[in-house]
Amino acid sequence: MSIEAKLEELGIELPPAPPAVAAYEAWIRTGHLVMTSGQLPWKGEQLAYEGKLGADLSEAEGYEAAKLCAINAIAQLKEAVNDLNRIQQIVRLEGNVHAAAGFRGHPQVLNGASDLMRAVFGEKGRHTRTALGINEMPLNAPVQLSVFAAVEDGE
Repeated sequence: MSIEAKLEELGIELPPAPPAVAAYEAWIRTGHLVMTSGQLPWKGEQLAYEGKLGADLSEAEGYEAAKLCAINAIAQLKEAVNDLNRIQQIVRLEGNVHAAAGFRGHPQVLNGASDLMRAVFGEKGRHTRTALGINEMPLNAPVQLSVFAAVEDGE
């Protein structure tokens, strides 16, 4: 099954790749590797979630925010390679969780992104991951996700 068909089966419509919000590139390709900048839980032109996990948001809301970050990252990958079937492997997810003091559910929050990548890409969605908690986040976003993906040759 194609990745586009899998997305449709999962009820996911990819948004346009979100533009960078500062002086950086939304994605870069070098050789067989595409790396996205940190993706936030944008839904349209607004953040769907804001605040700190463990204070303003529940772990379940963080999970959903991480899923949105992953959807935006997939949109970046599509912009980078045009055909998502060219993705050979999701290599690494690097996630930051905007966490209140004492919050320890970073891995469970970022499972939202990891679970989505495996659902969309199957075995090619298996990846390494970093899950870090931070005190402050740009735009008061609850989660930020960067994705590294290996891709086939070709433009």
